[in-house]
Amino acid sequence: MRLKPALPALVAAAVLLTACGSPETPAPAPVAGTSGESTAPPSAGPSVAPTARAGLGGSGRTAGPKPPAGAAPKAGNPNGGASVPAEARGVDTSKPTRTIGTGTPASCTSEAVVKAVAAGGIITFDCGPAPVTIAMKATAKVRNANGPRVVLDGAGKVTLSGQGQRRILYMNTCDEAQGWTTSHCQNQDHPQLTVQNLTFAEGNSTGQRAEGGGGGAIFVRGGRFKIVNSTFVRNRCDRTGPDLGGAAVRVLSQFDNKPVYVVNSTFTGGSCSNGGALSSIGVSWVVLNSVLRDNEAIGSGANPAKAGTPGGGSGGAIYCDGNEFTVRIAGTIIERNDANEGGGAIFFVSNNRTGTMTIERSTLRRNPSGKFETRGFPGIFFLGARNPSVSGSTLS
Repeated sequence: MRLKPALPALVAAAVLLTACGSPETPAPAPVAGTSGESTAPPSAGPSVAPTARAGLGGSGRTAGPKPPAGAAPKAGNPNGGASVPAEARGVDTSKPTRTIGTGTPASCTSEAVVKAVAAGGIITFDCGPAPVTIAMKATAKVRNANGPRVVLDGAGKVTLSGQGQRRILYMNTCDEAQGWTTSHCQNQDHPQLTVQNLTFAEGNSTGQRAEGGGGGAIFVRGGRFKIVNSTFVRNRCDRTGPDLGGAAVRVLSQFDNKPVYVVNSTFTGGSCSNGGALSSIGVSWVVLNSVLRDNEAIGSGANPAKAGTPGGGSGGAIYCDGNEFTVRIAGTIIERNDANEGGGAIFFVSNNRTGTMTIERSTLRRNPSGKFETRGFPGIFFLGARNPSVSGSTLS
């Protein structure tokens, strides 16, 4: 992940990245039996054979109610209590670089969003006093030379809808079409993309297999990325595939392996082969005071794909693969997600066994794993440096 190719080699690097974890990911071996409800780490190491939970299957999830069209439901877990570091907080948008709209819903168009995102800077909306849904007719793409900060702030009143037809937002520092700005695109500190106070609804990246696919609402590779006070509803990506994922968000590489922050945000109703909400390869995450609910990993055959299957089905809410990365979850509720294969809540595989995960003051419940999970950690399949660290949390 730390290769620094000369500019002509960037295309090759982009192709190689998408496979950085999958060939080495061990095929999990299901073991019959039941797992306990305790949050205490089991005595065995992370290589303990996973076990299925009796009575829990991958298809029994009951979808939650759909929020009304155009509304921006309150995001996140207000009772989470996890402290938010300064770099994870929302950006001050009181002096925007540009504003989408001129005070009416009709002035807030897909074309205006696409143009503003390409231009970069701090972007706000002026669509009138009522909540508004902007039907995206094209994917908004970040131009790598514009910024270095790109901030989209919907003030809690704006929904960007992919209409079930397209991805909503895209950033890729290694995409030549968006401009190369360094000779080491896979590890550069810009652009720095922030989405805040927005709703992303019905994004769909099905069939978009560049860089491995995934990211129904948002796809990011490179630079820095964070999500603050935002809601993701009913997003989709491909139904099968061993390593693609992220019905809401897919991230590949961040500058110096700094984490993607997800703060006070909600993910619900997402569906993809893997990672019904979030998915990444070789990327660290910090998820604070958030809610991930009623998402699903619907692929079949796991990773590597079992013979005769298309692969996928892991990480009902979160799917993380790669080598050295970390995941921290604090003040967060992860519930009623499911996976056809493993990790009804979270699938975490560090191929070189250096990755770590911590869960603090969080609740993980009713996240059925269809075929496998790590004994003692309901809803989680984990392979890493050591067992997940769990404190002040409930796993059931």
